[in-house]
Amino acid sequence: MMPESTDDSDKAHTNREGQVKEDSEYARLVIRNEGTAEVETSQCQSLSRRESIVWWIKAIVGCIFTVIILLVFIKWGAPFLFQKILIPILQWEATAFGRPVLALVLVASLALFPVFLIPSGPSMWLAGMIFGYGLGFVIIMAGTTVGMTLPYFVGLLFRDRIHQWLKRWPQKAAMIRLVGEGSWFHQFRVVAVFRISPFPYTIFNYAVVVTRMRFWPYFCGSIAGMIPESFIYIYSGRLMRTFADVQYGNHHLTRVEIVYNVISFIIAVIIIVAFTVYAKRTLSQLESEEENNEGSASNLGRLEMEPLPTENSKHPSFCSTL
Repeated sequence: MMPESTDDSDKAHTNREGQVKEDSEYARLVIRNEGTAEVETSQCQSLSRRESIVWWIKAIVGCIFTVIILLVFIKWGAPFLFQKILIPILQWEATAFGRPVLALVLVASLALFPVFLIPSGPSMWLAGMIFGYGLGFVIIMAGTTVGMTLPYFVGLLFRDRIHQWLKRWPQKAAMIRLVGEGSWFHQFRVVAVFRISPFPYTIFNYAVVVTRMRFWPYFCGSIAGMIPESFIYIYSGRLMRTFADVQYGNHHLTRVEIVYNVISFIIAVIIIVAFTVYAKRTLSQLESEEENNEGSASNLGRLEMEPLPTENSKHPSFCSTL
């Protein structure tokens, strides 16, 4: 009987040792992993809090800096702008040209400035200050329509050079690449979004020829995107002229005019912010969709020159492009 009891005790001792080893192995693997996961979670939470604090600090500093710049501009910049630039231009306009000639000059400037990569915002402001919402809108749309069409066809003659130039800025190239993708309506929508976004439109006019963008989606989308921008320029031009008349002329605002100007200014700021946010959000969404379709984020930084939709030769003619 003694050998059997000894064997049983040895087996029990062996089982206990095995159980202890399993428990220690469990503690080493599972508990340690749980501890590591908790540490990583806490580190992620602290990192997110730190990023949030940094973002708020940057936002507050940016707001303070913007307010300081605005106060400096109101104190010294605005009087200089009105006395040295705006008032002389209005006086020169009243004496040097008749209104029909001035309208033709503004249309010509809006049509030719984008060809030479010159911003046409001052011409839009003048159209708003001098001609108002009706005729000013017609002048702006006529000039900008030509100013958006000419660079497109000029750019077709220099596609290779534009392609090489865009390779220096892969992020901009990635955004341009989104334009030529998809159907007619997709191209129209993307061009309209680009027109209301902060993306430089003078560069966009030329860069778009590197993609598969067809002319009519580009043309219609550009006009649709320029309509809200035209009204913003006209309104800001009229507002500057009102301030100039009040500050340096004999015009006095009534309470109704003051309330109207304040409310319209707030609405204009809200519209500008809303359009900018919408454009940025839409472009980000398009970039993410493109990244998912490509399967690799690195492809977004590459811009390969695409053949034109109806390209039959190296330099397509006007009719074939249409």
